[in-house]
Amino acid sequence: MAPSWFQILIVVVLLVLLFGRGKISDLMGDVAKGIKSFKKGIAEDESE
Repeated sequence: MAPSWFQILIVVVLLVLLFGRGKISDLMGDVAKGIKSFKKGIAEDESE
């Protein structure tokens, strides 16, 4: 059973209240940097 939009909205609101918008955006930025670094490492490994 998939969660409804209302349930997803409640979870998002709780996350924003717990962590704050700034901390969540910092965390997402760190995740994006990690993914870019991982892809770069994979590309370098394939070129060798």
